[in-house]
Amino acid sequence: MQNILTIFKHELRSYFDSPIAYVVIIVFLLFTGWFFTTNFFLVGQADMRVVFQIIPLAFLFFTPAITMRLISEERKTGTMELLVTMPISDSSIIIGKYLASVVLLTAMVIPTLVYAITIASLGDMDFGSTIGGYLGLVLMGSAFLAIGTLGSSLTENQVIAFIISWLIMFAFYMMDKILYYLPTSLVSFVEYMAIEYHFNNISRGVIDSRDLLYYLSMIALSLFLAARMMAARRLR
Repeated sequence: MQNILTIFKHELRSYFDSPIAYVVIIVFLLFTGWFFTTNFFLVGQADMRVVFQIIPLAFLFFTPAITMRLISEERKTGTMELLVTMPISDSSIIIGKYLASVVLLTAMVIPTLVYAITIASLGDMDFGSTIGGYLGLVLMGSAFLAIGTLGSSLTENQVIAFIISWLIMFAFYMMDKILYYLPTSLVSFVEYMAIEYHFNNISRGVIDSRDLLYYLSMIALSLFLAARMMAARRLR
């Protein structure tokens, strides 16, 4: 646990000691803010629906941008070789770095609470679905970050890590969009594998153990595979 905490602090400091965290947060807020204000002022619709529709799409691009350097940069600069010679397990390195990226993602999402406060001050708001929506965003974003960590462990090139991560995320994101074209026997399975399907369930304010299990399983499997990739590369 101490090793995980050490890696976590180091990685988090590297985010906020450089412009990376601030640039990502500002660009993310400008992107989501534009859609919220457009919907609010031009369309005249005061609800969180557009926010919960656009942020998952934004995650497709922002989460691989956050994670693409986690392992890739360490390999490219040679610092990974130093890390693996220390008494720190591969899983501790992966989990520490992953948790730092989750904190950064949470720091991105928290300022969007201003949108919810604005809506609540103007009229009635469904607090159940809003709380569920934010819980769903954190879970979905955490799952995307775990996939991105896996993608970063596959290569030392950050651009390739971004592309690999994005392709995997996009595949899970699109699964519930192609159900119409699938045989009936596959619909239930593919729908369950779709990452946004579970987010939509949670954002309705209904917390189902199946949705939580889906996200936790995806996070655990992705981080496990990332640790295995590190171990395999260490043996080469």
